Amino acid sequence: MISKEQVAEIRRLFYAEHWRVGTIASELGIHHDTVRRAVGLYQRAPASEPRKTKTQAYEEFLRETLERHPKLRATRLYDMIRARGYTGGIAQLRRVVQRLRPSPAQAYARVQVFSGEQGQVDWAHFGVVRVGRASRRLSCFVLTLSYSRAFYLEFFFDQSLENFVTGQVRALHDLGGCPRSLLYDNLKAAVVERLGREVRFHPKLLELCAHYHFQPIACTPGRANEKGRVERTIRFIRESFFEARPFTNLPDFNRRALEWRDHVLDRPHPELKPRRVVDVFDEEKAQLLRLPARPFTIDFVKPVRSKKTIYIRFDLNDYSIPHGAVGKNLTLAASDTSVRFLLGGEEIAAHRRSYSRDELIEDPAHRKALMELRRRAQSSSAMQQLNALVPEAERFVRDAFKKGESPRGLVQKLLALLDDYGTDELRDAIRVALERQSPRLSSLVWLLNQRRRASIQQRPLPLKLGHRPELTEVFIKPHDPEVYDELFNDDDDAGER
Repeated sequence: MISKEQVAEIRRLFYAEHWRVGTIASELGIHHDTVRRAVGLYQRAPASEPRKTKTQAYEEFLRETLERHPKLRATRLYDMIRARGYTGGIAQLRRVVQRLRPSPAQAYARVQVFSGEQGQVDWAHFGVVRVGRASRRLSCFVLTLSYSRAFYLEFFFDQSLENFVTGQVRALHDLGGCPRSLLYDNLKAAVVERLGREVRFHPKLLELCAHYHFQPIACTPGRANEKGRVERTIRFIRESFFEARPFTNLPDFNRRALEWRDHVLDRPHPELKPRRVVDVFDEEKAQLLRLPARPFTIDFVKPVRSKKTIYIRFDLNDYSIPHGAVGKNLTLAASDTSVRFLLGGEEIAAHRRSYSRDELIEDPAHRKALMELRRRAQSSSAMQQLNALVPEAERFVRDAFKKGESPRGLVQKLLALLDDYGTDELRDAIRVALERQSPRLSSLVWLLNQRRRASIQQRPLPLKLGHRPELTEVFIKPHDPEVYDELFNDDDDAGER
């Protein structure tokens, strides 16, 4: 069934904008027949003439007999109509008897509920909504006070135990008190097992009862009338709030829902007319149980551990943790708005909760600390390699750091110089630089270049006689070096004269 606003919109699009039925149905997300009914084009197919059956001639006899004897069995009726010419089977007759047998009307009495005595709790499905890249099932938690009909509502993306407890805690604190009993349907978050009238409630629900001092009561299976007040509240929410209201995001939708709730509390009470719900609720507040000083803990808690990465996956998304927590046993505490990680009771990371999927939620400080650790590890490994070959390099790097040099880049450049000049030359150059109190990379490069140029000048040039092969056979007679000394002495004597 669609609202009057939707009917008006459908007729406007069809008659004023001349949209086709299929286009309107696709745009508004409704069935084609609904559009046809709204614009007056729907025609019910003519009913076909019912097929005659073998029991049809005996239905009036069966109806009259069952009105006089409503408990008469089908086997006895079978014998009675066989004596009157019935040729069909008993299975066909049983279906007719089941349809014709009068059922006693069940009468219900209005349940008298005292002020502050009872509240009724239930979930309701509200379809599927899109959140980022994920499709989420939207559910509404509702708690209705049976006497005043005041209520609390909150939308969630699932009907988990944690959200069930969260809804109740927030409802009690929103209403300002707790009724003496809360009535539940037989959902798994409330009733674990049942045997007749014996009920075993969920341990988490019993903890909630002990904290707020109320009594849990489970409905009789198949008796939806026992929680009719919360059922009517859900229907009221569905028709007056949810219909034709677009979903934006969960916090905004819940904010608008509570604003609507506060507005509709000022309506006539369904039983205590002409009093209004808000006035009856003000009266009932005084009869509600007082709330404890501290609210019940409502976070979803589970042990987690990351073996390799700084990310832990939760509810289709990845959340970051400090690198020091990798491989350790942590505790994840999640609410509907946040995800926290605890190590031994101490909070080590906190993030906003995402309801999309495959989203990476990280603290930039976690990644930055991990990158810094990797850089330090790489630098330390390079320094160990350098010290193993040139022990003097550690003092050189330390003194260079005092002079303003960057140790990370300096170590890498020293390793490059080690490859170019070798261990001995680099070690000698570092010793000279330290002696001159000039532990800088530029000084070290200058010393190495000077030593390289000096060694090139002292090195004898190779004699290449490939283009003069006849010179390879020339014999030069060696002379005594003393002859040259005598020549040198003669030149000195001549100079003195």
